[in-house]
Order: sequence, then structure tokens, then C-alpha cells
Amino acid sequence: MRRRTRCTIAGLGLVLLWGEWASWQATRRGVGPARGGSEAVLVLGYRNAGARANAMNRWRVRAGVRSIDAGAESRLVLCGGACAGPHSEAALMARYAREQLGYRGTLVLEEQSRSTWENIAYALPLVREVDRIKIVSIPQHAEQARRYLARQDPGLAARLVPAAEYRFGEWLPLKPVLALYGLRKDATGGRHRLENQR
Repeated sequence: MRRRTRCTIAGLGLVLLWGEWASWQATRRGVGPARGGSEAVLVLGYRNAGARANAMNRWRVRAGVRSIDAGAESRLVLCGGACAGPHSEAALMARYAREQLGYRGTLVLEEQSRSTWENIAYALPLVREVDRIKIVSIPQHAEQARRYLARQDPGLAARLVPAAEYRFGEWLPLKPVLALYGLRKDATGGRHRLENQR
């Protein structure tokens, strides 16, 4: 194997490993240790133009369902208004959870929000009574949402615990791109109004 080819493969491997590491780090920021009690698993929607949940929203619902602790008093809170089509993101995700995943637990829809900031703002009344809160999205987006929660309600932010959105190897080719997205959001966050970020 030629040296240039070996270097290219090694470089690609390092980029993929960096993406994994950055995603894992994002899931650990802004959360406290896991603890017992009731929980809300807050799933953030992604722009959905069709009449069925798109691939990203389906993955987020699956990650939300696997984040639920067995035996805990749990509610699945699905967030997102009709941002890109006639149906709310929350309603499309709820249909997928019920019909495709067979989820039969408590399901709460937040159908007004049109941004990540609003996802959190409108979901606050739906999670005030629980002991712990998990936010589910791609790791960098979930981290951003946790920062928004800390700004909007520091008391509730103290209840944030890790979700199960991160799995080694899942979305492997996209993780470096998502990590760069997270870095860009961090760099530009101070120059844009929070309400316009998603």
C-alpha cells in the first residue's frame, strides 16, 4: 500500500475518532449524575415537510425511547410545531412512536415551537413536576438545548441528567460534520439572537 494511501486512511480514521469523541463529550456537558425519581424525556423535533416522520425525527424518537428508564415514572415529551409542512413535528413523531415502535407510555406533545429556544420555553410547563430531565437530539443540538434551559430556568437545569442519544459507531460518517456544526454554533452564538438559532 502506498504511503499516501496509508496516510489518507489514517487521517480519515482520526477524523472519525475525533467525531466520536466530540459527540461523546457533548452528551456529558450540562448534565448532573444519574439519579432516581420521575423523569421527562424531551425529544426535540427536526424540520419535517412530509406526512410521515423523516429519518432524523425517527432516529430522535428511537433515541428518546431508549433513554427511558425501565420502572421509572416517565413521560415522553415530543417537541416541534409545523415548521416545514402542514403537520407538527411533535404529531409526526408521536405517530411513529405509537405505530412503529409500539410505545404505550405517557406521551405529551408540544406543538407550538419553531426553534430550539422555543422548544425549551414551551416545554418548561410540561417538565416542572419531574425529578429529572433528559434532552434528546443529536449530541451537539441537545447540548445547545441544555444551555438554553439553564438560561431560561436554572432551577430546572439542575435536574438535567444524561440521555441515551450517544452510541459508539452510530451516525459514524456524520459525527465529524455534526461536531463542526456544534463548534460553529458555539463560535457564532454570541453574535446571533438566541431565538433565531435551531
